[in-house]
Amino acid sequence: MGLRAVTATNMDTDGITRPWYHLPFPRNTRFVGRDQILGTLRDRLFVRKSPRVALVGLGGVGKTQVALALALWTKENITDCSVFWVPALSSATFEQAYTHIARQLDIRRGDDQDVKEVVRQYLSSEAAGRWLLVINNADDIKLVCGSPNMPESLDSYLPQSENGRIMFTTRSRDVAIRVAEDTIKLDEFSLSEAKELLGKLVTRKDLIHDDASVTELLRELTYLPLAITQAAAYLERNEVSIAEYLELLRNTEKDMVDLLSEELPDRTRYQQSKNAVATTWVVSFQKIRELDGKAADLLSFMSQIEPKLIPQSLLPELGSRAQTVSAIGTLCGYAFVSKRDDMLDMHSLVHLATRIWLSREGLETQTVETVMRRLAGKFPTDEYENRHTWRAYLPHALRILQRADADDMEDRYELHFWVGRCLQVEGRIREAVHCFEECWRWRSGQFVEEHPLGLASQLALARAYQSDGQIKKAVGLLEQVVVVRERTLAEEHPDRLASQHVLAGAYEADGQIKKAVGLLEQVVAVRKRTLAEEHPDRLASQHELARAYQSDGQIKKAVGLLEQVMAVRERTLAEDHPDRLTSQHELARAYQSDGQIKKAVGLLEQVVAVRKRTLAEGHPDRLASQHELARAYQSDGQIKKAVGLLEQVVAVRERTLAEEHPDRLASQHELARAYQSDGQIKKAVGLLEQVVAVGERTLTEEHPDRLTSQYNLAMAYRADGQISQALELIKQVVAVESRTLQEDHPDRLASLSAFENLLQVASQ
Repeated sequence: MGLRAVTATNMDTDGITRPWYHLPFPRNTRFVGRDQILGTLRDRLFVRKSPRVALVGLGGVGKTQVALALALWTKENITDCSVFWVPALSSATFEQAYTHIARQLDIRRGDDQDVKEVVRQYLSSEAAGRWLLVINNADDIKLVCGSPNMPESLDSYLPQSENGRIMFTTRSRDVAIRVAEDTIKLDEFSLSEAKELLGKLVTRKDLIHDDASVTELLRELTYLPLAITQAAAYLERNEVSIAEYLELLRNTEKDMVDLLSEELPDRTRYQQSKNAVATTWVVSFQKIRELDGKAADLLSFMSQIEPKLIPQSLLPELGSRAQTVSAIGTLCGYAFVSKRDDMLDMHSLVHLATRIWLSREGLETQTVETVMRRLAGKFPTDEYENRHTWRAYLPHALRILQRADADDMEDRYELHFWVGRCLQVEGRIREAVHCFEECWRWRSGQFVEEHPLGLASQLALARAYQSDGQIKKAVGLLEQVVVVRERTLAEEHPDRLASQHVLAGAYEADGQIKKAVGLLEQVVAVRKRTLAEEHPDRLASQHELARAYQSDGQIKKAVGLLEQVMAVRERTLAEDHPDRLTSQHELARAYQSDGQIKKAVGLLEQVVAVRKRTLAEGHPDRLASQHELARAYQSDGQIKKAVGLLEQVVAVRERTLAEEHPDRLASQHELARAYQSDGQIKKAVGLLEQVVAVGERTLTEEHPDRLTSQYNLAMAYRADGQISQALELIKQVVAVESRTLQEDHPDRLASLSAFENLLQVASQ
């Protein structure tokens, strides 16, 4: 049968074909913004005369609304141009639209003719005149472009004509590139566009008076038009404020899922379309799973870790590098993921929607286990050389460890262990304690007492307790570890020596200085016999022994040993290596105790400069070196500098540490001494009274820190004219030190001298 293109009723009386319009949606009166994109589309289609242009963007970003706005503009401004709208959701919707166009144009066809081919031929002919064809939702690459199993593609039924233009909307960059010469990316709204849309959507204008809360809400919704529309509908229907909506959004993941899963009626979207943020991408997820299973695996994996700054090295192995690149390309093509150097960012709402999809598909627990296994296998040790890697991995490991799933997987607790080690290096002590507690709880229930993994986690927990100021807990755990290792391991075994070393450090922190010195002398002797001079473990034990010597008043021994350690570390380690900085810090302390104040100040200024450059404000090591520099300034007569620096340190430690934490007490104690040197006696007395009260409640009578703070409070009382209080307190100190310290110990001698002077003052 021949083709009769149009009947006489389709023409004006002068024989010119009149324009026809097939648009399935009414004008969207709430449409805002997008002026730049619309201008670009008009320019490409009608000025540069590109035959095909594709608008590509994330589901819910507003592609259909932009296409509708362009179609209406064309109808109103290019009056001889027909506009036809064809949804490419499926073969059926495509054919239905073509059937409607054929009927509208009164195109006659035979019974054996395919309506799609008839419409293609007609629109390709001169008789059709000017036209714009919108192919909306061209997301399925097999449907649109064909495949070996589906040779008939929708693209093969699209017309070509000098008078015609085709605009596609698609979520898939691959589709866009295949079907159009020009592709234009549609991003989320700008803040101003998002505010304008919200303003049009809500009738209760009091909701949007608080600009700060509006901005906060829009940022949470990533400026995505569909999410904003959905939130506005919820606000209106439930009569809640933006603050209340935000609270729900941030409360629990279940609340967030409930909010973002609510379908809303929308006459400007297809009836079968998902109108909720949490479900709008389901069709895309399903298509990705069909087309590229490895990309779906990658998407699932990323949904369980942090959505931003995902190192590509952390991703699961997908076979060849080419397959990984292809899978990432697929996800970028759907705008689910974007690349930033060797990192990936996942859209935060897609991140949530993927988890919802996995849950509904029954795949969530399996995915969590896969991610846990991968991170446990990839997470590095806490060596300094690995710091860039574990800093990049930490947020993702912490995210997966928050999950309650996979709570009986050994990999989970292996990950807890190494995450804890790295958190401790970073100075995030409370978080490290939690990780080690979880690890030890599980391992102690799984392994016999002498199992290496159980002992390693017990040792790590004890070290974290010590850093957190929980000294008694640390000592108790470490004594257990040492007993087991001394019973089961040879004298020179690294694990036995390591646990003795750590226990000695805990003894020192607990004021048991003689025990610390004795144990460390054993460890150093064995390590000197078995390890090379520059071995990190040998240097670490020599360093710790020097600290113990200093606490024991053996200052010359401490200085000599620390100078040896520092010489080796300066020769073998980078300037900013933590071990090198620690030995410089400790040597400066020893210099100060030895009266070499200028040396101490110079060395500490170097350490503080490096640590300020490389560590966060609240990092324990940075605060420790600032504290020590302030002490050195005070000894050097630079009192104002000392006060200023100590006030900074005390402010941070009071904000971040418990009242009884040794480091907090030490900095308060030192600030009180600086106040006294600066003539601010009342401030000094008040602060020292606080420190002494906490020390008397939490430390043993003979603990050096308790005795030192009591001694200094007595001196402050004397400076304040409170002689009887000073005498009573110094008398207590002398009594304890005469029982616990050697006769020639500097602290004992100083207390005795102060007591004698106070007796003279009191008798006058």
